[in-house]
Amino acid sequence: MLVREIGEFGVIERLNRMVVGRGEGNEAVRAFPLLVDTGDDTAVWQTGEGRELFTTDTMVEGVHFTRKTTPWRELGWKAIASNISDVASMGGLPTYALITLGLPPETMVSHIEEMYRGMLEIGAEYGMGVVGGDIVRSPVFFVTTALTGVAQRPPLLRSTARPGDAVGVSGWLGSSAGGLRLMLNSEIAEGPDATGEAADFLRNAHRRPAPAVQAGQVLSQKGIETAMDVSDGLVDDLGKLCAASGVAARINASAVPTHPLLRHQFPDECLSLALGGGEDYVLLFTGPPGVVGPLIPQLGEGSAVIGTVVSPEELGGAGRVAVLDDTGRELSLSGGGWDHFEQTGAH
Repeated sequence: MLVREIGEFGVIERLNRMVVGRGEGNEAVRAFPLLVDTGDDTAVWQTGEGRELFTTDTMVEGVHFTRKTTPWRELGWKAIASNISDVASMGGLPTYALITLGLPPETMVSHIEEMYRGMLEIGAEYGMGVVGGDIVRSPVFFVTTALTGVAQRPPLLRSTARPGDAVGVSGWLGSSAGGLRLMLNSEIAEGPDATGEAADFLRNAHRRPAPAVQAGQVLSQKGIETAMDVSDGLVDDLGKLCAASGVAARINASAVPTHPLLRHQFPDECLSLALGGGEDYVLLFTGPPGVVGPLIPQLGEGSAVIGTVVSPEELGGAGRVAVLDDTGRELSLSGGGWDHFEQTGAH
C-alpha cells in the first residue's frame, strides 16, 4: 500500500492508532498527566494549576507555498500563524516557538533573515517568543515550527459536539483562498484584476492571516467545549470535527460569512472558496444554540451561526456534512479541503 492510495488522513489515522496511550511507562510523564492525545489541534498535558499545549507544522516550498505568492517575510509570519491558530482553537495562549530550517546550500542568508523578521513581527503581535531550533541541509527549502502554549481552562476539543448544537465560525471564510486564486490567476495573465482594494485585502488574507486567539479565549470563558481551526477548508474541517464527535452536520449556504471584498472580486466563486478554501484560521465551534447565539457579537466581524449538528443517522454516517440552499436542497460539492497527497499545486 502506498501513501498516495490512502492519503494524508488515512496515514494519520494509522499512526494515531499506533501511538495513543504509549507514554504511561515513563515516570516523568506520569508527573504531567496527558489530557489530550494525538488527533486534536494540539496535545495538552497538566502542569500544576495550568495546562501546557504543544503543536507543530511544516511548510515546504513547492507544496505549501511558492516565492511568487509568499514573500520571505510573509512566509515567516505564516509559519508561526498556523501554529498559533492551533493553540487558539484549544482556548490557549501561545508562548514559545522552536524553528527547524531545511536549507539548500544556495539559499540567500538575507532571505532567511527576512523570514525571521516576519516571525518576530507575529511574535510581538501575539506575545510569543522564538527560543531556538535547528538547521539541516535539504534539497528543498522547508520550515518547521514547534509551538508551546498555555491554557487556564479545560481545552476545547473536536470530540465533544452533540446533536442539536449550533455550528458557529469566528470570522470571514474564503478570503485566503481568494487571495491565492487571485495571485495564481495573475501569474498566467488570466482572471480578475490584481490591483485595487479587494486585491490588496485578499493577498494580505492569504499571506498574513490573523489567528483567532481572542475568539478562543471568549469561547473558553463562556463554556464552549468544542472547537477547531479552519485550516484545510470549512466542509473538510467540519467533517473532521463531526467524525471525532460521532455526529453529522448541516450548513446553511446563505449563512456562510464571506467578506464583501471577496464577493466583489469573485462574485461567482465566493461560496465555493468559503466552503473548500483553507488557511482562513478562523475558529469553527459548536455548542447549545442558547449559548452560541449570544456569543457571536463578541467574536468580531464575520462571525456567524452557520448550521446545526445532527445525529449521524440523519445524514448517513458520522462525519457527513451537508450544505443546503435556501430551499433546503443539498448542494453538490466538487472536492475542497487540503490533502498533501492528493493536491498538486502549491499555495
